[in-house]
Amino acid sequence: MTTETFAAPETRAFEADVSKLLHMMVHSVYSDRDVFLRELISNAADACEKLRYEAISRPELLGDDAQPRITVTLDKEAGTLTVTDNGIGMSAIDMAETLGTIARSGTKAFMDRLAADKNGEGQQLIGQFGVGFYSAFMVAGKVEVVSRRAGEDEAASWASDGSGTYTIAPVDPAAAPLRGTRVTLTLLDEAKSYAELYTVERIVKAQSGHVPVPIFVEETGSEEEARQLADGAALWARSKSDISEDEYADFYRSVAGQFDKPAMTLHYRAEGRHEYSVLTFIPESKPFDLFDPDRNGRIKLYVRRVFITDEAEILPRYLRFVRGLVDSADLPLNMSREMIQESPVLSAIQKGVSNRILSELDKLSESDADRYAAIWDNFGAVLKEGLYEDYERRAQLLGLARFKTTASNGEWRSLKDYVAGLKENQTAIFYATGDDLDRIATSPQLEGFKARGIEVLLLPDQVDNFWTTMGVDYEGKPFKSVTQGSSDLSLIPLAEESADTSNAAEDVSGFIAFAKEVLADHVSDVRISDRLTTSAVCIVAPDNAMDLQLEKMLAAAGRAPEREKPVLEVNARHGLIARLDQSTASEDERRDIAFLLFDEARIAEGEAPADPRAFAQRLERLIAKTLG
Repeated sequence: MTTETFAAPETRAFEADVSKLLHMMVHSVYSDRDVFLRELISNAADACEKLRYEAISRPELLGDDAQPRITVTLDKEAGTLTVTDNGIGMSAIDMAETLGTIARSGTKAFMDRLAADKNGEGQQLIGQFGVGFYSAFMVAGKVEVVSRRAGEDEAASWASDGSGTYTIAPVDPAAAPLRGTRVTLTLLDEAKSYAELYTVERIVKAQSGHVPVPIFVEETGSEEEARQLADGAALWARSKSDISEDEYADFYRSVAGQFDKPAMTLHYRAEGRHEYSVLTFIPESKPFDLFDPDRNGRIKLYVRRVFITDEAEILPRYLRFVRGLVDSADLPLNMSREMIQESPVLSAIQKGVSNRILSELDKLSESDADRYAAIWDNFGAVLKEGLYEDYERRAQLLGLARFKTTASNGEWRSLKDYVAGLKENQTAIFYATGDDLDRIATSPQLEGFKARGIEVLLLPDQVDNFWTTMGVDYEGKPFKSVTQGSSDLSLIPLAEESADTSNAAEDVSGFIAFAKEVLADHVSDVRISDRLTTSAVCIVAPDNAMDLQLEKMLAAAGRAPEREKPVLEVNARHGLIARLDQSTASEDERRDIAFLLFDEARIAEGEAPADPRAFAQRLERLIAKTLG
């Protein structure tokens, strides 16, 4: 390319298969058509930042128009949308080099030159002009660019319908901006809504409201003056000391789409190997779609104040309730979402932001227990997913976890509190799972623990059935279900010693042997229980089997293997059990009693009798005998 000016319009083909790349850019890279306006505004802001940098050494380039400005002009009658800036502008040669090929970029060359700058000026440059620009063809049948480079008298135009060729021609300077660029899109019929004021306002505020250049919008033919949509200042780029709680709350509502207040705000800037700003919020109330299986996170990703996507997986799924944004100074602007997700820079951001949020939650739990309890009350069930999914942060998450327990009187307790109250000879952290907190608290399997003053965690969330099976421990103490295996309570004395029960095992040995034989098809064992103090019987899972609640939940979902036979535990100190061996009942009556006790244990566990019809018949026979 020579430096001669174009004396007449000249039609050229896009270089080096650019037409194919253009087709891919328009139809594949961008899934949301709204992005075209973000790209045009990004390029305009980039041009303004270039001019600011050039004007450091050549202040005359600013002339009488030193304030950068981007204006979006809408003409519904003509079906056009125009984006105008007063930035550095382009010559005809610049247009051929930057708009005629995707492989080269004016900004890339400018950034290479800027890299040697020692004063750090111009570091807010956005994007790579010449790539995202082509997204305009998603909504436009024709794109025309008219531009005049700062400090020059001549102006030029670039025009294309995106089909493979473009035209560059000189333009009467009177028809061009005094400085900068004007991009006019002739909108496709199905894209005429982009000439509507409310549509453009929505897009600009959502996607470009924080670029470092003021943005205005105006309508052709309207008597109203241009309206300012953005002031060029990003809230997250300001000092925390300059931002009020009301400003944070207003920004939270706009970025989160909610009407409550943030329960916790985290605003900081990371510097070092990677530079990025973070402004995140934890909502005061639960989002309605918190447990939607298809729900993605709600952290917006910006690159140098330009919105890129809200689908980047910046936080793990168990932090999906967090709202806000991350603004990176290192990620390239024009990169597909897939490439961004695989970027090592984003990986570093993901790790840093996740760790910082958990660290701030930990600080809050120490400094303001009531505020933290409110957050856990809303989002604890989601945070506990991390105990199952995130091995690296499991210890940190266990420290954040809070539980209702048999000793907490409805309040939240930490594992640190639990371990501080361990009984002598207690070697495990005991828990009970279920789907209802009240039902769990009255489970018969808890009786022996309560009698010994042993605290038990009450776990009503579905995720509790999974993370507790992952070999988790806290300070060397494993988690053990009260409904699984032997309870090992014999070494822990009762809080109040009961009557002598040394011969209890011998007194009921006959019935135990009889029940084992009768119930052989339904249970794996019948044994004396040290869990029970008031109830006659209960069922538990064998030592190496799946916990009863997890087995039940998986079976209901059709995902469990063949269910293991449970163990029937018998309270030898219960008056009914103690009299069974001395009973004169017939063998058939004793058989009925054994099955009724087994069904009683199943009902207490929230299950139906093993054979409902047989259960009803046995119950009728017992009533008939009682009535004589």
